Amino acid sequence: MLPRNWKRAVRSLTAALLLTAAATAVPAAAHADTAPSSGWNNYRCKPSAAHPRPVVLVHGTFGNSVDNWLVLAPYLVDRGYCVFSLDYGQLPGVPLFNGLGPIDKSAAQLDTFVDKVLAATGAPKADLVGHSQGGMMPRYYLKFLGGAAKVNSLVGIAPDNHGTTLNGLTNLLPYFPGAGDLLTLATPGLADQMAGSPFITKLNQGGDTVPGVHYTVIATKYDEVVTPYGTQFLSGPDVHNVKLQDLCAVDLSEHVAIGTIDRVAFHEVANALDPAHATPTTCASAVS
Repeated sequence: MLPRNWKRAVRSLTAALLLTAAATAVPAAAHADTAPSSGWNNYRCKPSAAHPRPVVLVHGTFGNSVDNWLVLAPYLVDRGYCVFSLDYGQLPGVPLFNGLGPIDKSAAQLDTFVDKVLAATGAPKADLVGHSQGGMMPRYYLKFLGGAAKVNSLVGIAPDNHGTTLNGLTNLLPYFPGAGDLLTLATPGLADQMAGSPFITKLNQGGDTVPGVHYTVIATKYDEVVTPYGTQFLSGPDVHNVKLQDLCAVDLSEHVAIGTIDRVAFHEVANALDPAHATPTTCASAVS
C-alpha cells in the first residue's frame, strides 16, 4: 500500500529531478545515435578479449540516453569497452525527460535493447550500469523477463532498490513555483518508485537477487532523493554494497553527481566490470 502522503512525495520528486535534469541537460537535438563520443553507441564495436561484454548504460528518472552519460560513457570507452545507452519510459507529449512510464514496461524496453546490442556485438551477455531508477529497473528485467540469462553483472549507482521516502524534498518546492504540479498523477514511473508501492513490493518478494548475476551497489550518504540511503543496498549472494564515503571520505556527491560526474564512483564501476583487474578506489581516483 502506498503511504498516505504519496501524492505530495511524487510532486516533490518531480520538482527535485526537474531541477537536476535541467542543470545537466544538453540541447534537445542530442540523441544516443549522435552521442559525442567515439565508440559510444557504435554498433560496429566488437568486444575485445580484455573486455568481452558490451556495457549498457541505463539512465535515471527524468534522464535520457545522452545527458546521464556525458562523463561515464567516454570514461568507459577510453578503457576499451563497447558502450551503449538507451532511452526508456517516455510519455506522450513529454520530450527529453524519460523514465516516467510504468517501470515494468520500461524493463521490457530494456529487454529489447539488450537483445539489439547482443545481436550487433555477437556477445553472449552484457553488463548493465544504471543510475537511480536505471539501477533498480533492470532488476525487474533480470527477475521477470529472462534477463538473467543475458546479463553478467548489474552495477547500480544510487539505485532506489527498495523505494524511497523522499525525505525532505518538499523543502525544494518553494524555489520552483508550479513544478510540483507539472507531472503528478500522469507519471506512473514515479508512483512505482515509492516505498511500499505494489511495484516495489513485487520486485523484492522472494529476495533481492537472482542466481548467476553479479550485483554492485554504489551509494552516497549525501543522497537526498533515495532516502534513507541504506535502502539502496541489496541483500543476497554475489552482492557488493559500497558507500562512496568509505572510498573517499571527503567526497560530497549527492544523488545526481554520483551518477553523472563522480570519477571516484566511476572507478568503482570499472572495478565492478572487471574485478580480476580491480585497483583500489581512493580520492585520487577522481583524477585518474
